[in-house]
Amino acid sequence: MADATPHAAAIAGTGSSLPGKPIDNTALGEFLGVAPEWISRFVGTEQRYLAMDLTTGEVFQSLAEMAADAAMEALQAADTDPGDLDFIVMGTATPDELMPATVNHVADRLAAEHIPTYQVQSGCAGAVQALSLAERLLTLPEHTNGLVIGADTCVKHCVTGRSPGEIGSSELVNYMLFGDGAGAAVLTSAPRPGDLRMRAILNRFTGAGKPPGQTVRWFGQADRDSGEPAFSEDYKAIEERVPEMAAEILWQLLDSTGWRAEDVGHLLPPQLSGSMTPRITRRLALPAAREVSCVAQTGNNANALPFLQLDDMLRREEPVGTVVGIAVESSKWLKAGFALEREE
Repeated sequence: MADATPHAAAIAGTGSSLPGKPIDNTALGEFLGVAPEWISRFVGTEQRYLAMDLTTGEVFQSLAEMAADAAMEALQAADTDPGDLDFIVMGTATPDELMPATVNHVADRLAAEHIPTYQVQSGCAGAVQALSLAERLLTLPEHTNGLVIGADTCVKHCVTGRSPGEIGSSELVNYMLFGDGAGAAVLTSAPRPGDLRMRAILNRFTGAGKPPGQTVRWFGQADRDSGEPAFSEDYKAIEERVPEMAAEILWQLLDSTGWRAEDVGHLLPPQLSGSMTPRITRRLALPAAREVSCVAQTGNNANALPFLQLDDMLRREEPVGTVVGIAVESSKWLKAGFALEREE
């Protein structure tokens, strides 16, 4: 069962940041030496954003810069000053550095000093973990407003100047799937009419005894030349398990809220790729829900995605009542999700 806190926080504003101009499949295909039509058929993603120039390899935006931009948008949407924040929580799998934590670079850019900062190291579940931590922090009497950020970048693993034949098949898939980006939300324990109140939140480790579906390694001076790949994935296991886990998350959230399937107004499904996400959505079978997906246009930017989806939903000119968001992290098979309801 998901955690259903009676005095839950509410989302007062959201923001997003995507670096540079979109890189479509024609540009990516030229870089990888593959046909753009093949990329579209294989992963279903039409474009993505990278904080680097594919021609020169120049990185033009850091993760902290993207995160700060998204945070400022969220603060403006919530009509909240950085000085009114009581804490910042950030979820990421790809910090700019191990130290200082990227969240502290963001706090510096926002001039949000003398407040607690937290950085959650996780993959696709990190954004929901950050939301869960923020909600718990807002039960403390000294906290009223918190900033939650999800952000990731893959540019450390993008290598230019190689011929197409030098790029292995697994690495090729990652170039097609992933992108860079950041999203943010301001949470408050004093919601106003129209804010989205947290009705339930779910974070569960379910990978005991199971091999990882995805591994991202980091290297130091002693093992930087080990020859081990930075990324490794079991795509077959991901394809088999993620839809089933997404369905389990949905029913756990519905059980916690007391909602029926037909009560869900908006669905934010897992954003694996432009081809896999529609299959998951069909599996979830929510008859009245409007799907909010962005992965086909943004690439899979991991912890940014739930916030990008929320931001997209709130910018649409349509009423929002009940919302279910689902994320699955295949590293060690983590279930994550949340349920929101418009505050009257």
